[in-house]
Amino acid sequence: MAYEEQFEQARKDVQTLSRKPGNDDLLYLYAHFKQGSVGDVTGKRPGMLDMVGRAKYDAWAKLKGMDQDTARQNYISKVEALRKSHG
Repeated sequence: MAYEEQFEQARKDVQTLSRKPGNDDLLYLYAHFKQGSVGDVTGKRPGMLDMVGRAKYDAWAKLKGMDQDTARQNYISKVEALRKSHG
């Protein structure tokens, strides 16, 4: 299976988990998905009142400079681990 197909399949698989992952796992998935599909973080950091948006932005910003293939592989690996632990 091609790398892009694995990435797309992992995106679909994460939506079929039997229970929702914890916040740390969700932020990890979000950041690596965005880095793998878009690249480095864009836009302005959300304000203090948007705590969720700010956490997502910060998680993605920490990956600045990571190449997209590495981010995709990390995302795929995390989804596989979650499928094993969350069904």
